[in-house]
Amino acid sequence: MASTVTELQHPKVVSEAEWISERKKLLAKEKEFSRQRDELSRLRREMPWEKVEKKYEFEGPNGKESLADLFGGRHQLIVYHFMFGPGWSEGCPSCSFLGDHFDGSTIHLANRDTTLVVVSRAPLAQIAAFKKRMGWKFKWVSSFGSDFNYDYHVSFTKDQLAKGKVDYNYDMTQFPAEEAPGASVFYKEENGNVFHTYSTYARGLDIFLGAYNFLDITPKGRDEAGLAHSMAWVRHHDRYSEGYVVDPTQSYIPPKISDESCCSKEHHS
Repeated sequence: MASTVTELQHPKVVSEAEWISERKKLLAKEKEFSRQRDELSRLRREMPWEKVEKKYEFEGPNGKESLADLFGGRHQLIVYHFMFGPGWSEGCPSCSFLGDHFDGSTIHLANRDTTLVVVSRAPLAQIAAFKKRMGWKFKWVSSFGSDFNYDYHVSFTKDQLAKGKVDYNYDMTQFPAEEAPGASVFYKEENGNVFHTYSTYARGLDIFLGAYNFLDITPKGRDEAGLAHSMAWVRHHDRYSEGYVVDPTQSYIPPKISDESCCSKEHHS
């Protein structure tokens, strides 16, 4: 299926007056949805917190950092759990799709007392090489050798995967890779105490995808119906080609392992 040439069977064509009438009906539903979203956001803010007792260590461009260090002097921290495992040849295309949206947001978030940091289990050298390839500037640190990814249910051991189902998105479910996407939010008090306030996974990450929001207002929408893996059309932004073709039967395929040696050192192997 060539994603750039699919034909759309359009709805009926009406007069301007009829179109305005139908648009007003839809607008009423859009306003209702906006109110529901505001209420959901309020309920999210009222969720109880859990204190982070474990000491996590990350490796960044400037050396070792704790979870508290990642706040960068601010009170709020958003961590995007990027699917990039030790030895992977590249980061996940779908997570890279989200990553393309981050750089424009970091300065705005910083001025609302919020730091955005990306975390992956891949060692820092792998992260740095892929980040350079993609041209990204956002902060990205490695949790390699740490329990962080496992504790926040975005990495799975071989034993967990062998059981057929893993703990992801607050349920036991099948998952096709050892790494999974997610976002977690933390708050740090003036006395240094850090609290976990929220985590979201799977479709809960849709809200971060500006490109999806643009597509959602077009006649064809996301144009993902019939795809075995809804994001099978997504490529790294340097891998699109003119007239590229999407295989509708393709399931999710994790990036290839390029170097097994780096994985053997990790205690979760």
